[in-house]
Amino acid sequence: MARTVNATLYTVRRDAFLDVAQRLVQTKGYEAMSIQDVLNELEASKGAFYHYFDSKQALLEAVVERFADSAISGLSPVLNDPNLPALRKLERFFAGIARRKAEHKDLMLAIIEVWNSDGNAVVREKLRRMTVSRMVPLLSAVIQQGIAEGVFRVASPDETATVFVSLLLGFQELANEHFIARQAGTITFEVVRRSVASFTEAFERILVVPKGSLTLTDEATLHFWFG
Repeated sequence: MARTVNATLYTVRRDAFLDVAQRLVQTKGYEAMSIQDVLNELEASKGAFYHYFDSKQALLEAVVERFADSAISGLSPVLNDPNLPALRKLERFFAGIARRKAEHKDLMLAIIEVWNSDGNAVVREKLRRMTVSRMVPLLSAVIQQGIAEGVFRVASPDETATVFVSLLLGFQELANEHFIARQAGTITFEVVRRSVASFTEAFERILVVPKGSLTLTDEATLHFWFG
């Protein structure tokens, strides 16, 4: 008889690995953390670990995926609100993500360290693909709404969303660089502000809306990360 898997028990045990891994990534850093560290925390065997993950890299990816899925799930009421205009949905969506990142600043800093490491190119690429796979369908739906409202003047919601996310990834990479530079004191806050304004204008041009129509990063968020 084939062995059956209790889905709830599987999720609980897998989440236990993710909880420990996230804590260790935040406190020790991804590079310093080992699979054995995770096993020691849980008093688990290597066999148990490899039942859920095939590598340390896969464990990190799962931690990031869980965070992303949780953040997006928490924003479902915004995305599904039929009375909220598309422009405001975009603003609240990105504000919500920014708020979630601020609440988990230690994890975000650890991810920035991984992202900027030359030795983690494969992880970086997988995280990019994960971002695209989750964000494009969500933004496409909002863009479709904006077209129906007569606010966004674009031909294809899907392709426009793909371009939007590609630019967003570039913005995130530059933000990471600016964060490190601000920590080192090599750039001013005004440089960061100008960069954000330039990217925001580019997003507005993609959607073909007037300049000043969209706020994707507010002043409080800028000061939190770069002030």
